[in-house]
Amino acid sequence: MKRHLYTADHEAFRATVRTFLEKEVLPHYEQWEKDGVVSREVWLAAGRQGLLGLAVDEEYGGGGTPDFRYGAVLAEEFTRAGAPGLAIGLHNDIIGPYLTSLGTGEQKRRWLPGFCSGELITAIAMTEPGAGSDLQGIRTTAEDHGDHWILNGSKTFISNGILADLVIVVARTTPEGGAHGLSLLVVERGAEGFERGRNLDKIGQKSQDTAELFFEDVRVPKENLLGELNGAFLHLMTNLAQERLAIAVAGIAGAEHLLEITTRYVKEREAFGRPLARLQHVRFEIAEMATECAVTRTFVDRCITEHTEGGLDAVHASMAKWWATELQKRVADRCLQLHGGYGYMSEFPVARAYTDGRIQTIYGGTTEIMKEIIGRSLLG
Repeated sequence: MKRHLYTADHEAFRATVRTFLEKEVLPHYEQWEKDGVVSREVWLAAGRQGLLGLAVDEEYGGGGTPDFRYGAVLAEEFTRAGAPGLAIGLHNDIIGPYLTSLGTGEQKRRWLPGFCSGELITAIAMTEPGAGSDLQGIRTTAEDHGDHWILNGSKTFISNGILADLVIVVARTTPEGGAHGLSLLVVERGAEGFERGRNLDKIGQKSQDTAELFFEDVRVPKENLLGELNGAFLHLMTNLAQERLAIAVAGIAGAEHLLEITTRYVKEREAFGRPLARLQHVRFEIAEMATECAVTRTFVDRCITEHTEGGLDAVHASMAKWWATELQKRVADRCLQLHGGYGYMSEFPVARAYTDGRIQTIYGGTTEIMKEIIGRSLLG
């Protein structure tokens, strides 16, 4: 079915993204996978190409457009290219809104130009060794010392953790209050007492640096408080719909791409003297996946439209995230099976997509959390 989501401007932007991937990303990607981190130079190249800070005001060097569809194009093209290691979506769609919507004028002048140029790489630190989706379990603390905070604690599974120059840290700023006693503090590279631990060894997305972070008596200036004091819970909930939609966009794009390459493969690969595509079971597998992808694509595109118009709520974002990422997982498994032994070989795109995409049902809120949000909205 013809998609009506994008305009000619979006498609021109898509061509720019594809050229960027071909020139600046794909020739280096294998080395980045071995290194466990992308180069800082590619972030600068992304800045020069205008791929960073799409929604940031032009006065700070951004694209000046709040249209989420440009971010969706980026997510689709990076997923199709098999290059999730360069976490531009995290930078633009997840962290960017915190800086643009909560930042003071001084904070925006200080951070957003570098955010848009690629000189300041960002991360957000919520997850702790003992607290994942449950924000009430956060133990990192920030004590008020007059003109500064003293930050203590640790975080884990932090994307961009090795490269990040700015880290938005979720910390407890009151001894009581559960999730409502949390604040957002921005910790900058070089702060005394801020240490990075291991670049964690994951089963997929190996070039996406994911680290442990440690804070020991880190002095954070009061002017680095982002948003309202003790207001982090509301700030986090406000931005989660876009985060989950961005993950859903990558999920359906990943499933569609796997279906495309597998459809080609079964037409070419022969077994028992004829192409795999001649086998009824294979045709049924392809038919089922194609139908599931078409239905999911329709819903995700509708969610993108709703979000672009300012109407996407947390429940429908959770539906999109749950359904699209679980579909991606199922399609990856079925497509690998249809590739046979070749599907288990690392040099085949289906193998890397299988491991790279597995995290999709976990980060940004697990599938189980998505179901809980939806269930509560319906049943109270």
